[in-house]
Amino acid sequence: MKILEEHSVPAIDKSIRLQEYAALIFTQLPTRSAVKKAIKKELLYIDDQVASTATWIKEGQKISLYAQKNTTKKIFKLDLKVLFEDNQLAVIVKPGGYPTNGNYFKTIENALPHNLSPSTAPDALTYPIPVHRLDNPTSGLLIVAKTITTRQALHLQFEEKKVNKTYQALITGKFLQKTGKFSTPIAQKKAETYYTQLKTYKTNTTIFSLVELKPITGRTHQLRIHLSEAKHPIIGDISYGSTISTPNIMLTATGIKFQHPTTLEELSFTLECPKKFLQFIRKNSVS
Repeated sequence: MKILEEHSVPAIDKSIRLQEYAALIFTQLPTRSAVKKAIKKELLYIDDQVASTATWIKEGQKISLYAQKNTTKKIFKLDLKVLFEDNQLAVIVKPGGYPTNGNYFKTIENALPHNLSPSTAPDALTYPIPVHRLDNPTSGLLIVAKTITTRQALHLQFEEKKVNKTYQALITGKFLQKTGKFSTPIAQKKAETYYTQLKTYKTNTTIFSLVELKPITGRTHQLRIHLSEAKHPIIGDISYGSTISTPNIMLTATGIKFQHPTTLEELSFTLECPKKFLQFIRKNSVS
């Protein structure tokens, strides 16, 4: 196995268990939970012996963190649009109708090895992994990590709300105010979404609108819930009140901005108004 990090224990003032100590010394194990998982997978060694959660640290010990053993992954051969890729990360366009990951075969995560080159970095992940999720029916921009360090750095950016995401949606009806904010809690947790109404369309029987959405928090189904509660469900979102059936809901992640963890460059990606939106507008709107 490949060693990712190694450490020699200096003189220490107090007794401390490996689970606590390793989280302080290994950049790739920033939490006790991460250390516990590494121990369970037998990736942490002390003096070339497999460590345990009960191990106490002593001066002079050599602690080694190994890369996870390669495992065979069944690859889903779905072609994806790749907007950016280097040795650390990638940005891809997720099509609607597929889960980002989970206990299924046809997931975006299982399709990534078919579309991306493996990283050659010392801490390369066995397979590239999405660092956030888009709902099954939602399409749009998705960030993918190719190394352990990049995944942890991007997770931290998300936790500190330093990743800016923008969505577009077609909704039923129109807002009285063209800009505003939703702040209704979701599952008793704070949830905030800013909206801007971009354009309104008329049909023979109703009105629908194109809106831009900027979530500040990242609760499950946040945009769908907030719009449903406002009595303006996303078109096609039958689960949250839409009476119009479409193959996938009219919601797409059209913009994302974040800092590259290695180069520190600000990366920004945008998508034009999705074709499925334009087709729906042409088919349903009247002059």
